[in-house]
Amino acid sequence: MNKQPILKSLSLDFNDRSPAANRRRRIVWTQRARHLTQLGVGLFIIAGSIAHQTAVTDGATPSIDALCPFGGVETLWRFLSSGGQYVPKTHLSNLVLLAGLVIGTLIAGGAFCGWICPFGAIQDMVSGIRKRLGIQPVELPAKLDKVLRYGRFVTLALILWQTISLTKLWFADIDPYRTLFGLEWLFEFNLLTSWPAYLATITVLIGSFFVERAWCRYLCPLGGVISVLGRFSLLRIRRSGDACTQCGLCARPCPVKLEVDKAKVISSNCIGCLACVETCPRRNALQVRLAPAWLPAPHPDTPQTVKPAA
Repeated sequence: MNKQPILKSLSLDFNDRSPAANRRRRIVWTQRARHLTQLGVGLFIIAGSIAHQTAVTDGATPSIDALCPFGGVETLWRFLSSGGQYVPKTHLSNLVLLAGLVIGTLIAGGAFCGWICPFGAIQDMVSGIRKRLGIQPVELPAKLDKVLRYGRFVTLALILWQTISLTKLWFADIDPYRTLFGLEWLFEFNLLTSWPAYLATITVLIGSFFVERAWCRYLCPLGGVISVLGRFSLLRIRRSGDACTQCGLCARPCPVKLEVDKAKVISSNCIGCLACVETCPRRNALQVRLAPAWLPAPHPDTPQTVKPAA
């Protein structure tokens, strides 16, 4: 079996106009656009963290806490219940980012996770390293995978409970995203006090090395929020029963391992990377359409919506 990464093995011969060659070009350019978007957002966050860590005056520049939409989730209860006060280290910017995330999710589902989230990009990079090393990913049994996905909601509930009870960003002390992108490990490394954060981050990265997008699939609290809102998104991937041959090609590149080829209604766990759509060799078998899942089910002879595993 060829263990080369899919994108590495693709050939961009622009003189070849065959359907297979056109499909390869679509995959390459779509994923390049996605990775460039992830890179741009990641560099913006890193630049903000460097500016904050090197600022001469405290509070002169915002910390990474003020640049995260999940901070809006954490501070929303206090903002509403106290007449406009925020959980310490959060800001109006968190609520603005949260509002933008809600609107974006209601339009495009989990595209934030696949195109914007810097920590998702890190996990993609870690998976890319594993593929280049020729190491096969760990595939969890379907039933276990389904159960573990509820871990996002357990994490979310625990964080919100602790944040509301303590009126502070309780999760910030061990948040892998904040630990990695906040750059305190680079400017103020302190193993004695920060070892839980370092341990959590290293554990998540190692887990994501072997299990693709492990954090996103099983523990990310923001991912839990997005998966709930994504059920009402306007744009969905739909599968044509007539065009689909159930070859299974579309399910192979999915970073979060959804069974795109076996279901009729897409799961809101989709991160919108479009790898399945671009990989499909059948014209119009998989399409991104303005077709919310909450509308009445289409006639059996019309295209059906794709449902990845839970």
